[in-house]
Amino acid sequence: MGLTSYDLVIRNGKVVTGVTQTWFETDIAVKDGRIVRIGYLKNVSSDVVIDVKGRYVVPGFIDMHNHSDLSIIAYPEALNSLMQGVTTLVIGNCGFSAAPVLPKSLNDIKRFWSQLSLGISVDITWSSFDEYLRTLETVKPAVNIVPLVGHGTLRINVAGFDDYLSNEDLEMMKELTVDAMRAGAFGISTGLIYPPGSYASTNELVELAKVVSSYGGIYSTHIRSESHRLLEAVEEALEIGLKAGIPVEISHLKAAGRPNWGKVKEVIDLVRKYREYGVEVNYDMYPYTAGSTSLIALLPQSLYRDGFDILISKLSDKGFRNEVIKLVESSSDWENLLKILRWEDIVISYSGSCKPCEGRSILELSRELGKDPYDIIFDLICSDQGRTLMVMHFMNEEDLIYGLKQPYSLIGSDSLVIPLGMGKPHPRFFGTFPRVIKRYVKDLGILSLEEAVAKMSSIPAQKLRLNDRGIIAPRFKADLVVLNIKNIEDRATFEDPNKYPVGIDYVIVNGVISVSEGEYVGVRNGEVVKNLTT
Repeated sequence: MGLTSYDLVIRNGKVVTGVTQTWFETDIAVKDGRIVRIGYLKNVSSDVVIDVKGRYVVPGFIDMHNHSDLSIIAYPEALNSLMQGVTTLVIGNCGFSAAPVLPKSLNDIKRFWSQLSLGISVDITWSSFDEYLRTLETVKPAVNIVPLVGHGTLRINVAGFDDYLSNEDLEMMKELTVDAMRAGAFGISTGLIYPPGSYASTNELVELAKVVSSYGGIYSTHIRSESHRLLEAVEEALEIGLKAGIPVEISHLKAAGRPNWGKVKEVIDLVRKYREYGVEVNYDMYPYTAGSTSLIALLPQSLYRDGFDILISKLSDKGFRNEVIKLVESSSDWENLLKILRWEDIVISYSGSCKPCEGRSILELSRELGKDPYDIIFDLICSDQGRTLMVMHFMNEEDLIYGLKQPYSLIGSDSLVIPLGMGKPHPRFFGTFPRVIKRYVKDLGILSLEEAVAKMSSIPAQKLRLNDRGIIAPRFKADLVVLNIKNIEDRATFEDPNKYPVGIDYVIVNGVISVSEGEYVGVRNGEVVKNLTT
């Protein structure tokens, strides 16, 4: 009798399956991209054998909240994700998806995306959601891609940046949603602080969520407020889940601003309450006490109604700037971030026009240049055409720890794939997943390794109904990571974020080694995963 032959055998690993409470030492055999055997493999042959004695083997990490819809086309190696052990990206979050793109809406969608693009230029050659996914397939990314369709993108396609939505517009949005779900989307996302998503009524969101629910999708939401109206915003999301009969994923849960610290406990109480009502609600978090978004998000949402270009052109006028300042300092009926941020809390992370500004706070720049802080912000928005990004230091680690410890939490980086050296981005771009293990497992003991791994693999897979990923078990896709727990460390910091982590020794995507002994081997073996419920 001949020896059983495999493509890859991993020997002597401490295996954390994603669902068991303790690791166990065993071998894993892979064939045709899937795990086929787990156990003591003696009389076998394999094309590749790696002995990982003393190291942990865990499921590939699933980044539940990512924005690489366009950047994955420009940088398909996805190294800042892959080197963290991430094998799957969930894209299309916060209402931003790269499709659909009706021809009449192309320029508006380009401007919409410019807020998050870090100056990355990608030629949009597709129209439908299906065409977009086919484009991703031709790119052959290094990681798996799980797509959501963005509510903001849908709304721009039918109504631009107008705050009014007719019944006919809503019906057209539903049709576009159906198209996206049939093409393979796993759900719909909203970004309710970003116009035009911020103009949506709760009823509009319920109606679209019902469509998504009928195709087995989820409702993922950047809620209307993460600060003063946090609890009301969470309750709106949960009511949408209840009325539409749809699973809810609250994006990057936080309590922003010192007056709101401690509210995460009240959010968890609401989560428990609505779970008792039958709403399947989870939330994702990133392991940092600072957030990041576009600098233009500091401006009142009402100013976007005529579109980005007109808003930016008006900002060069001193009289208009004074009007904006009055609105910011008097208004609280929108997510007014400047009500909870001090000038020293806002740090420029990317600017195409002012590289010396990167890594420096608005307060520092104001003092050095002798300019009013508002003018620093307005000038950067104008010179960068709305593409400036910022880091905001406004969270409390006690809230983060409390949220992480709950059984409902998942991990998402809220980043996008970029190369080293693109500005001074939030360190979550390079360190999210190793940091969960280094700080909250090893250093603080908040989570066990098994709990942390589940939050980064099996729980997000369960949420998305990825029925063959996120767990180490026979017949599951061989997305695997080998960890050296002794030296695992996120090296990216706010001061020096452009650093890959250490301790991620092997990353295996669909059965093929992409990272070996901490080095990328030039292999791109990701897949565009489609929702098969349809």
